[in-house]
Amino acid sequence: MKKEIALQRLSDCGVVAVIRAQSASQLQDIARSLLEGGVIGIEVTMSTPKAISGIEKLVDAFGDKVVVGVGTVLDAGTAADAIHAGAEFVFSPTTDTRVIEVTKRLGKVCVPGAYTPTEILNAWAAGADIVKVFPATTLGPGYFKDILAPMPFLKLTPTGGVDLKTTADWIKAGAVCVGAGSALVGKEALAKADWSAITATAKQFTDIVKAARAK
Repeated sequence: MKKEIALQRLSDCGVVAVIRAQSASQLQDIARSLLEGGVIGIEVTMSTPKAISGIEKLVDAFGDKVVVGVGTVLDAGTAADAIHAGAEFVFSPTTDTRVIEVTKRLGKVCVPGAYTPTEILNAWAAGADIVKVFPATTLGPGYFKDILAPMPFLKLTPTGGVDLKTTADWIKAGAVCVGAGSALVGKEALAKADWSAITATAKQFTDIVKAARAK
């Protein structure tokens, strides 16, 4: 998949599911449940056991129906391994220029993490396609408005503190998409293998994004 297509599809959907699965065997059921609810951005974090092989299996199983990526990437080697396994995007909690360089060289979407205005601009200048503002928990959507006022060219996404109550505010504040973890793929649903609950929550998230963009 071309980077521009992956980037557009993530932006159009507006929601990236941040998956911290208990085992790689859960990933296909999770992805299927999310897809049925309209969420096509699937971020497999490196904290998931056998995450790289899990990414490869997801890509084999779903093809272009979903946009599979990797999260919690802290080094260039991990980024390269995940991309070779089929990851279309690379999310990091921090900005590492080596991770950005390898991701861009391999033609995939690069989303490094940053927090302050200076860090955000530096990440963008280093080649980020989107900057992940992390942790966004204590910042709130108003922070995006403050950042985008003098720097409207930035593309931002929040991770941390994103749930059904706050998603609309993040989108209205200028987020190109939101990263949702346990609020979307809940621990209880995973423990019970309650895939229909994940589908229902995914639909709620996508409906909220659509409604927020329509206003």
